Amino acid sequence: MRRFLLASVSGASFLCLIARPLSAQVIPNPDIANNTYIINDAAEQLPDNNSTFIEVKSKIHSIKKRSQIQEKFIVSADSKQQNSFALNQKQESNNLGLTAKFPNRVPASNVIAQVTSVSQLSDVQPTDWAFQALQSLVERYGCIAGYPNGTYRGNRAMTRYEFAAGLNACLNRVNELVATATADLVKREDLATLQRLQQEFTAELATLRGRVDVVEARTAELQANQFSTTTKLSGEAIIAAIGATGGAPGRNDPNIILTNRVRLNLNTSFTGKDLLITGLQAHNFLGGLDGRGSLQESLGLAPSGFSASSARVSFEPQFPGVDPKTLSSTGSNDVELYKLVYIFPIAKKLTLFAGTAVESSDAFGSIIPFYGEGQEAISRFAGLNPVVRVSGGTSGTGLASAAGFIFDISKQFDVRAFYASANANIPTSAADVPGLPGVSNTPLGAGVFGGSSIVATQLTFRPSSSLDIAFNYAHSYHEINILGTGLSSSDFGALAGVSLGTPVELNSFGGTVTWRLSPKVALSGYGAAMFVDDSSGRVDASTTFTSWMAGLHFNDLFKPGNNAGILFGQPLYRTSADGDARLTPAGERRAVPYHLEAYYRFKVSDNISITPGAFVLFNPEGNSRNDTTTVGVLRTTFTF
Repeated sequence: MRRFLLASVSGASFLCLIARPLSAQVIPNPDIANNTYIINDAAEQLPDNNSTFIEVKSKIHSIKKRSQIQEKFIVSADSKQQNSFALNQKQESNNLGLTAKFPNRVPASNVIAQVTSVSQLSDVQPTDWAFQALQSLVERYGCIAGYPNGTYRGNRAMTRYEFAAGLNACLNRVNELVATATADLVKREDLATLQRLQQEFTAELATLRGRVDVVEARTAELQANQFSTTTKLSGEAIIAAIGATGGAPGRNDPNIILTNRVRLNLNTSFTGKDLLITGLQAHNFLGGLDGRGSLQESLGLAPSGFSASSARVSFEPQFPGVDPKTLSSTGSNDVELYKLVYIFPIAKKLTLFAGTAVESSDAFGSIIPFYGEGQEAISRFAGLNPVVRVSGGTSGTGLASAAGFIFDISKQFDVRAFYASANANIPTSAADVPGLPGVSNTPLGAGVFGGSSIVATQLTFRPSSSLDIAFNYAHSYHEINILGTGLSSSDFGALAGVSLGTPVELNSFGGTVTWRLSPKVALSGYGAAMFVDDSSGRVDASTTFTSWMAGLHFNDLFKPGNNAGILFGQPLYRTSADGDARLTPAGERRAVPYHLEAYYRFKVSDNISITPGAFVLFNPEGNSRNDTTTVGVLRTTFTF
């Protein structure tokens, strides 16, 4: 053990010897090209002969009445050998102060005297950067000598011969120390100090050892009982109280209701880059085919079928109480698969996705800060551009089977697109519903390409860190006369005055922008236009719908983690109608609808937030006969 200690400490000293006091100091000059560095402006640049070692060239100069030899050298990074200009190949000198013996005679002026203390070297000061290294080599190993005049000349350069001689001298000295074992490198005082420290910190060391043992035990338990090596579980539970007033003429205000929605997401990655999302949910919103039991039906703002309305809250599914694929009823708090999608990259900039329960928001990332069904805006109107919601794009029930791609053109541009079919799992259409010709019990058609379908794309542009812009286009085909947004009672009977069983085509265009005025304030808004045309050929009808919204979003308002929003806009409104389509449905008084909303989210903890908010509808559903309607929400969200 004693010998190993000697060898280790000696090795460290060799590094100091090689890297610090005995090496040539090379200073790169950025003005010199082709890997050559000139250290002295008086030196001549040597021809490029691909050398790998330091070349010394001596010249005689007279400086301030004193003559001395100046070493001037060039360092080349190439690989062939150069001729020596400063050394006589028949004579090797040890002129850097190393204890060594050479076969040739050394001039008397350069005879080296062994020193026993670094203080004997007159030109070595305690402030020198290599002082401690020299002190160790002189006083502990006796491996360094000085010149007869008591100097060390530590700034001089050396040749490879000198380096070899010095290294050999030190190796010989170390071999003597190891052989005789006379060096007390590890002192008894040091061992005593270590032993005393160990005794003083016995309690702390025992505590630390115990904590490490506990961590190891817990780690082993987690590994043995972990849910999955590839899957993580995340969840969200929303409990909300909702109250409303206003609505259609002659209606009483509905009672305050207490609702819930719970979602569990299993996020699985097989390669570390892909992601399989399996989402389960349950809720107690009601509606069904006639909207009965929903808040919108109680207000008189829902159509005769389903519960589509501008009075909807953000976390309410589009088709509560019914399966829109087969028109079968669903119960309160029934567990359903609302999301099943696999996302995987196939190239650095290209990602594909496919699934049997997909929403547009899975592919089209929202740039609107109000989006967040459990955390942000409380209305369905505020969260997304209506073009993203068209054709059940965000139904909340995983309505469509879809496949698409995400292509990152650059950091500023990306393109996303998908094809989706609502009833891809149904082979043939069912019989018509009695009394509704053309409306089957599978109203969205059947098959991957034979029923209601949509092709949608989004171009996202980020010209700066504070500005996001998105453009949307969607082409839809529906087996029946619907929009499929869930945003307005006009969703059903999009072509007013035309039967519900009439197939339609939609071409929808939208634009969305978010401008972050500061890190805590953002201005955001959208505009949308939907062009609906008859697809059956039996009638000649077309209608245009428009919508827009603008608002301010606040981050960390009054307290970090607390967000707020205030926004105003126009819900979907029928702005034109041609052919057999009516501009105003029978019994209505046409008027432009408006939506005003405000909310504030309190962050109770990292996992709990409470959001009070309200929105006001002016001319609800574009009908001035309806009273101004106010919907108030107190939403509590738990995330885990």
